[in-house]
Amino acid sequence: MLRTLAARSDAFALATPFRISRGVKTVADVVTVSVSAEGVTGRGEGVPYPRYGESIEGALAEIEAVRGAIEAGISREELLVAMPAGAARNAVDCALWDLEAKLAGRSVTELLGLPSLGATPTAMTVSLDTPDAMAAAAGKLADVPLIKIKVDRSDPEAQIRRVREMAPAPRVIVDPNESWTIAEIERLQPMLVDLRIDLLEQPLPAGEDDALEGFNPLIPIAADESAHIADDAAALASKYQVINIKLDKTGGLTGALALADAAAAAGLGVMTGSMISTSLSIAPALVIAARSSFVDLDGPLWLAEDRPGGVLGKGGVLSPPSPGFWGAP
Repeated sequence: MLRTLAARSDAFALATPFRISRGVKTVADVVTVSVSAEGVTGRGEGVPYPRYGESIEGALAEIEAVRGAIEAGISREELLVAMPAGAARNAVDCALWDLEAKLAGRSVTELLGLPSLGATPTAMTVSLDTPDAMAAAAGKLADVPLIKIKVDRSDPEAQIRRVREMAPAPRVIVDPNESWTIAEIERLQPMLVDLRIDLLEQPLPAGEDDALEGFNPLIPIAADESAHIADDAAALASKYQVINIKLDKTGGLTGALALADAAAAAGLGVMTGSMISTSLSIAPALVIAARSSFVDLDGPLWLAEDRPGGVLGKGGVLSPPSPGFWGAP
């Protein structure tokens, strides 16, 4: 089947700045891919991440390098070999899933033999700021099911305590984004238990997480920056209890499904996450979210304006996108 490929960069302004330990984001820069065949178009989105050496220009070049193969009809399985895991492949892979679903007249979940997607509780992020500012933000989220707190090394205990004071009910994920040391993890364990924190996400730099080998945490620790593809799962099982699956790391839904299977085989729990993105990134991630204990897909809720027909968020719960937006006829 002959296809037509289009790839471009798009920028979506954030309604408010998003701060983590590595910096501040005010715009979501994404790569949008369209693959058309037989009068039908499938779409996908990738978010190149500088932390992994990615850029918009680099992602577009990666896609251009395989244009001939994509337009000649490369399969999703062949794409796993033709392109490296990352944001560029994610955009192409998800466009191929969308195209396949629309050509078949069936949803992606039907193609996979899964139930239809429904409402999905998602973590609502309290971004890094002063403890008082974080407390004020948390006060607006006191009734949501799940909060994620972005912290750094400056005063994580005050940051977490002030958020918990203002939001005593929700489950909580604490995410230092690789900014802690093993000594800080050990020191802060009792506080995390006392404040009923449910998950600690990637506290150590990915290259230094051997320190977690054999460590017995008082709450589960999730691998994010350390976990990319299915081949990573077995080695991570002695360091972590949960893997955060992001399609921009796995290189698409195809790779994400493989990582979810590998995590289960290794005895690891699954979390679904995303970059700051539009709903075109979130729609395929909802397939993985359906088999996850923790879901962090609030990326589009940070945007001043999302793509038309995308997910809707209310009270920390995402509603699926409109019919035909992605993954369904």
